[in-house]
Amino acid sequence: MTITKEAVLAALGKVQEPDLGQDLVTLNMIRNLEITGDKVSFAIMLTTPACPFRGKIEKDAKTAVLTVAGVKTVEVKMDSDVPNDGRMRGLVNMPIRNAIAVGSGKGGVGKSTVSVNIAVALALAGARVGLLDADIYGPNTPTMLGVDKLPPPNGQRLIPAEAHGLKMISMGLLVKPGQPLIWRGPMLNSAIRQFLGDVEWGELDYLIVDLPPGTGDAALSLAQALPLSGAVVVTLPQLVSLEDASRGLNMFKQLEVPILGVVENMSYLDLPDGTRMDIFGSGGGEELAKATETTFLGQIPIDQNIRIGGDSGKPIVISHPDSVVAKAFTDISQNIAAKVSVAALGVNNALPINIVE
Repeated sequence: MTITKEAVLAALGKVQEPDLGQDLVTLNMIRNLEITGDKVSFAIMLTTPACPFRGKIEKDAKTAVLTVAGVKTVEVKMDSDVPNDGRMRGLVNMPIRNAIAVGSGKGGVGKSTVSVNIAVALALAGARVGLLDADIYGPNTPTMLGVDKLPPPNGQRLIPAEAHGLKMISMGLLVKPGQPLIWRGPMLNSAIRQFLGDVEWGELDYLIVDLPPGTGDAALSLAQALPLSGAVVVTLPQLVSLEDASRGLNMFKQLEVPILGVVENMSYLDLPDGTRMDIFGSGGGEELAKATETTFLGQIPIDQNIRIGGDSGKPIVISHPDSVVAKAFTDISQNIAAKVSVAALGVNNALPINIVE
């Protein structure tokens, strides 16, 4: 019995991409389809290497093709091509496909820790990631990534530091340790624009931007200088933090920045006896997401290894990849990537990949 490409594609047309809500063939995600005797091979081009349904899609695709008469062996290669949501078009000096701001309405919620770990998690998944530390007044990402200096500049352009598979720029690498940064709005705006326009980022799938706390000049400057794909709001479960996070979330809405969702940090502490302590309350982040009709991206428990990793320059997704906390960060990074892909598909109405050959 002769196996045809039409029969294989018909089978794959029944396999859904869960986040995008359409089948693999309609989404043009099948590439390099080949048939050799009773063997079928092809590649599936995901919209992000951090796809949370990667394993399910591969399994469902194999199962579907094995139902085609005559097929005995199925070989699937999983690949990815991150789409651009269209907001960056025309910015020839910024080859960045998607820019994601991480903010909060107040300090002390672990926003920089969240930024660093989701950036590293995306890089570990295989994405090309940059991290812009826009927290000019408290630039902590160099310490968290174990970086103490930038490479030599290329003429008038800065070369970002590299650590754990991602690129990073921070004011903390441009001033002496301990030097206070007493800047007014125009200086802050200039610094952020330089970090965007005067840095050799190269091709990036995702640029994660760690904003300073609050709703001040930095967020406004960033929104004016860079077309953001979306924003992530970090909060604690407690009421005071939720009130501030709500203000931060509404700030992004006023700036017409899409809200990707809410992350609840320091959600609980697992005790040695197996019980759980809700030090800062419980359920607040999920309630905020529900009240503001946005997505709850996940919660991150308290773990001393987060602090140890931040102090040592080895984020917990690197130092303890199998821990509950590392898996939480990974899940959140996958949820963010999925939201960005869905947004890109909604804007472009098609994925920028040429599939069946």
